[in-house]
Amino acid sequence: MHIRLLAVGDRQPSWVEDAFGTYTERFPREWKFRLDTIPTVRRNKNDKSRQAMETEGEHILAKLNPTEQVVLLDERGEQQTSRSLASRMSDWQSDGRNLCFIIGGPDGVSEAVRLRADQLWSLSQLTLPHGLARALLVEQLYRAWSLQTGHPYHRD
Repeated sequence: MHIRLLAVGDRQPSWVEDAFGTYTERFPREWKFRLDTIPTVRRNKNDKSRQAMETEGEHILAKLNPTEQVVLLDERGEQQTSRSLASRMSDWQSDGRNLCFIIGGPDGVSEAVRLRADQLWSLSQLTLPHGLARALLVEQLYRAWSLQTGHPYHRD
């Protein structure tokens, strides 16, 4: 199974890159993990339209493979424990399809992206900056892998 993160926002602070790299370097090789970024569409200061989000949504959908299993990170999604994520990862791996996580832009994602998602996952009820969501996602994926394999990283 290949896993990738498709994220809107191509520039992140160095601490995000450091945290992201710390965990992705630990991922098992068979995941063939990849980060694909989409530049954030420029927004005007007083623009309340949804045009930027729709444009970002078109870019997201264009980068998705029709056979990929898509998990959208969304505040309205289901929350999970680390153990339930490990179990869900096992289910995803058994499914045989590649897996793509999506982090949308500053205004979220278009309805078309939401409809394409196979699952909605909420990392927290808190609103998280996108860089922190990236770091938290890869840490939790690593933790799920450690639970699956009996690695001592996770402690109850």
